[in-house]
Amino acid sequence: MDGFLQIRSATKMYRTPEGGSIRALDDVTLHIRSNELISLLGPSGCGKTTLLKCIAGFEDLDHGDITLTGQSLTRIPAHRRPFNTVFQNYALFPHLTVERNVAYGLDVAHVERKERTRRVGEALEQVGLAGFGARMPNQLSGGQQQRVAVARSLVLKPKVLLLDEPLSALDRKMRESMQIELKSLQHSVGITFIFVTHDQEEALSMSDRVAVLASGKVQQLASPKEIYDEPQNEFVANFVGTSNIFKGKVIAKEGRTLTLKTANGRELAVASDRFGVGDDACAVLRPEHLKLSGEARDRAIKGTVTQSVFVGSEMHLHVDVGLGRTAVVRHRHNKGSTEAAYGPGADVTLYYTPEAAHVIECKGA
Repeated sequence: MDGFLQIRSATKMYRTPEGGSIRALDDVTLHIRSNELISLLGPSGCGKTTLLKCIAGFEDLDHGDITLTGQSLTRIPAHRRPFNTVFQNYALFPHLTVERNVAYGLDVAHVERKERTRRVGEALEQVGLAGFGARMPNQLSGGQQQRVAVARSLVLKPKVLLLDEPLSALDRKMRESMQIELKSLQHSVGITFIFVTHDQEEALSMSDRVAVLASGKVQQLASPKEIYDEPQNEFVANFVGTSNIFKGKVIAKEGRTLTLKTANGRELAVASDRFGVGDDACAVLRPEHLKLSGEARDRAIKGTVTQSVFVGSEMHLHVDVGLGRTAVVRHRHNKGSTEAAYGPGADVTLYYTPEAAHVIECKGA
């Protein structure tokens, strides 16, 4: 196991005005590898920014430890840790040029002028801003300002770059462009990036691994593909992407094929090695796993369309499949088609293969 940056049993409590306490981090353990881009993903209040602040040294842990290559950081203050942080608002000095902004940390460290000039030029080239050194921050676009903030951190040659939702203020197209640039930059400079975000697509598209957090706990740590295809629990399945979750009890098993009976009497065939007859379980089917036409080996779910949403290349159909449960299916939109057959009130059959379903433990099935 890569022992580069390790968080062990990290716990952080905050006092409330009423005299109580909130457990912002609850026994969090993470092993972060060298030269990887890992995202901390979760909703507001899940603990991801608190964890980043504890790694940076801006907050102290109540319990647990953080080590870098085996050395505890507990007694090392923030300014002496080999980390740098890129904040959401970039925090550029408006009265300094781009070059002076990037050089600021080197000035504080009393780096010799010739070396400082070389390193600033190198950092600006890394982020694609060579030739922008004489400009002021207000002469740059939001994406360019974000790159200046990254260059200001890289120029100090940190071992870890911490990024606290740095793309959230950008428009969609600029954000997508910067996601690609940041991932490419991380590979080229070869240092660890820890990226905080609440945007699922951002985390999946950029990361080597994703840590999904909720209520101060790590719900799952895995590759983006594993997070999406094999969520460990209901929270991950619901938070990352769109999921159709069918709760039930296993009433039969033949080989890897389980028969899952839901509360409304519907029987679903799913494939899994983990569960046996009598177990409560959930079948997770992503919208792309449900189709409006099937083959001989496919299984079927009948329902009624309640809503049809046009999103450009696709129509998202919301289908009532019983007991108030709504399934979402994506239907490819073709130019000129009216698709009246899939309007609200239409009866449809959704087809899927048992192997497409991911089966997880399910409480209250």
